Amino acid sequence: MEKNYAEFIIRHKVLTIILSILMVMSMGFGAQFLTFTNDYRIFFGEDNPQLLAFEDLQDTYSKNDNVMFLLVPEDGKVFSNRTLEAVAWVTERAWETPHSSRVESLTNYQHTSAVGDDLLVEDLAFEPGNMSDAELAKIRNIALNEPVLINRLISPEAHVTGVNITIELPGVDPIVENPQVVDFVRDLREEFRQMFPGIEVKLTGIIMMNQAFPEASQYDMTTLFPGMMLVFIVVLYFWVKGLSGTFTTLMIIVFSIIGAMGLAGWFGIALTPPSVAAIMIIPTMAIADSVHVLMTYVLDMRRGESKHEAMVDSIRVNMQPVFLTSVTTAIGFLSMNFSDAPPFHDLGNIVAMGVMIAFVLSVTFLPAMMMLLPDSHRVRETGSSIAMAKLAEFVIANRKRLLVTMGIGCLLLISFVPKNELNDDFVKYFNEKIEFRRDADFASENLSGLYLIDYSLKSGLEGGVSDPDFQRNIEKFADWYLAQPEVIHVNVLSDTFKRLNRSMHGDDQSWYKLPGQRELAAQYLLLYEMSLPYGLDLNNQIDIDKSATRMTVMLYNMTSRTVLALEQRAQQWLRDNVQASMQNDGASPTIMFSNIGERNIKSMLFGTTIALILISMILIFALRSLKIGLLSLIPNLIPAALAFGLWGIMVGQIGLALSVVIGMTLGIVVDDTVHFLSKYLRARREKGLDAQDAVRYAFNTVGLALVVTSIVLISGFFVLSFSAFQLNSDMAVMTAVTIIFAIVADFLLLPPLLMALDGKEHSHV
Repeated sequence: MEKNYAEFIIRHKVLTIILSILMVMSMGFGAQFLTFTNDYRIFFGEDNPQLLAFEDLQDTYSKNDNVMFLLVPEDGKVFSNRTLEAVAWVTERAWETPHSSRVESLTNYQHTSAVGDDLLVEDLAFEPGNMSDAELAKIRNIALNEPVLINRLISPEAHVTGVNITIELPGVDPIVENPQVVDFVRDLREEFRQMFPGIEVKLTGIIMMNQAFPEASQYDMTTLFPGMMLVFIVVLYFWVKGLSGTFTTLMIIVFSIIGAMGLAGWFGIALTPPSVAAIMIIPTMAIADSVHVLMTYVLDMRRGESKHEAMVDSIRVNMQPVFLTSVTTAIGFLSMNFSDAPPFHDLGNIVAMGVMIAFVLSVTFLPAMMMLLPDSHRVRETGSSIAMAKLAEFVIANRKRLLVTMGIGCLLLISFVPKNELNDDFVKYFNEKIEFRRDADFASENLSGLYLIDYSLKSGLEGGVSDPDFQRNIEKFADWYLAQPEVIHVNVLSDTFKRLNRSMHGDDQSWYKLPGQRELAAQYLLLYEMSLPYGLDLNNQIDIDKSATRMTVMLYNMTSRTVLALEQRAQQWLRDNVQASMQNDGASPTIMFSNIGERNIKSMLFGTTIALILISMILIFALRSLKIGLLSLIPNLIPAALAFGLWGIMVGQIGLALSVVIGMTLGIVVDDTVHFLSKYLRARREKGLDAQDAVRYAFNTVGLALVVTSIVLISGFFVLSFSAFQLNSDMAVMTAVTIIFAIVADFLLLPPLLMALDGKEHSHV
């Protein structure tokens, strides 16, 4: 059947080429509907419990998406006329930021003081350019002793200060809204630099993190993709030995990308940094099918067959294994739909579509084009072919020794898998090539970071936030948190009550404590709220009926494991020290990202198991041998286990990216096993060879192609390892390592296993 199919394609080569191009164009037309999502929430499914808790908190209080201007004077002195004037200028201009709802800084901090029996609420630094040294010293003393400001808007050393802009995006068109904010603040930064040279500006915050996602993808596409294509051209030309095969394969790569991305557009898939990586993963997958068809074609040509005969034989020999490898690869990538992070669903689906498009093109467009293009020059016996024959003899001669040493080596390396810990650090999702990463690291080390935990602490009564007992419990909780080494700052309402109580008692420091009566505290709060200017109210800390308050804990940049351990200690403290109504789980992007890795591992283990069962059933059915099908599981599973064992030795941390690697690589590593086994079984069944000669036949007919495809895959993922998006980089490194172990297992472990378990049987296996 395969022979008749090949004859048909070659006979209608021009029509086949035209239809292939039309197919790709019809799919590619959907690319116009592609969009790019730049919201960090895309990493969480709609039913993610941490996301739901965070959205509930934001519905109760104001949103806390933000942009933070970090001002770093070169003289290291924030409390100077010039620096405070710069702070005031940024503060005033920051109100013009699109979708801004609040601007907080040293200069507009609402300081309270007593004037007789009245409460005076005013900017901490009004017209700072005209302040005397004494006035500067006074506000410096106030700021460095104010819990609301220290480690939040001013560093303890007074060498860095921040201007925080709270942003409330409408959510009507997120693709446009976030860049609008970023473009404005970056323009504002450039204007600031012109006006205030000598004061460095850094930008961080959730809005800047959102923008870092598309910028990381853009960096990859402009720097890595061209390099990857160059690598592929070099590898292809070196191994295929002709311009025709190289050109045709490159066209298949381009067509596969166009088709897959076009289908993504038709299906309404929104691109994200993980899913954009499909553009660089698809080429590595697309080349594999073409290489197998071309290598057999070249080998047959070397034996003296005509172009026509060589291509017919190549399609006949490769149709089934290429189809099997494409299907199993697609299943491996489709297993990513079990991931708890939707972007990995999209990555898996796009690559799976690209893989199947590449298969169709490799058995239609490729043979038709090769018949139409000029002959490649005849290729003599190469050193690579001779080396492959020698490798086969080595494996056969040392099969027992290899079986023992490979078995012991695999068990030893796999024993290090438990050394891996589930851990992540979402700021480090971005490489230091990205400005956001550098600025976020600086902010964490010098002022405050992006990592925080919010609590909505409920009194259970309307107006209950003014209750002294309730506030005392909050104060104790805040004090406990401040004693933890992971904590930079705690923003809590009890500090405001203590400050108001002091101010209402003539600024006497001995009165810096919580008011003793609920009615008095409520009066203080009302008086204070009535004195606050627009945009600086307490809606970000108190709910509408004043029954609950938000407490925000700011953390140093840290791993998810540390965050979750801290949150567990906090929950234990709440259980031990306050009533049930006050107990509340922390909610924030930090908590969300800290939980996603563990959730993803569990979901992907289930997905990978399903994929493994499906792939095993397909192989058993296709290879028509239960024993050989089950035997194939060993070289299919071991590579990923070995890779994680090596990772346990070298790194020891598994985050969101690596949690999908097993499922993704499962489909890839099956390719080599299928091609080797198909040639082995062909030798046993059609040629009547014994196990040893069948191994020789497999090495001589497909060994070189397996080396080439492995080199292509490793090269492609090696280039992707330089991605500015660390998730893609880690995933690429682990995938490349897994492929290396896969080719080693298929050459040094699978043949000894076949000769040991299949050697005594006849050729009817």
